Amino acid sequence: MPVEIDDKKFKVYVLVRPNAEKFLKIMQIYYEVIIYTASLSKYADPLMDILDSEKSVSARLFREHCTFYQGMYVKDLSELGRDLRDVIIVDNSPTAYLF
Repeated sequence: MPVEIDDKKFKVYVLVRPNAEKFLKIMQIYYEVIIYTASLSKYADPLMDILDSEKSVSARLFREHCTFYQGMYVKDLSELGRDLRDVIIVDNSPTAYLF
């Protein structure tokens, strides 16, 4: 799929998990969905535009919102501005949410 980043077109191949788009669509009925990735926004934002074409996600946070800690980017959930008692994080790396 062609993706435009900084006025340049790149052909990017992304493997999307089966039913990922459907999952986002259903979750937004019951929850506020926020995508928080350690990827740079200039790369992740165009991909999210494709993955979330129906605008199910209410907000996006990127590497710029992470804290660099002991050589890794940690997602500081206080950046969400939400009561953390009401937050569920789904991530493939437990170090991503050390705080």
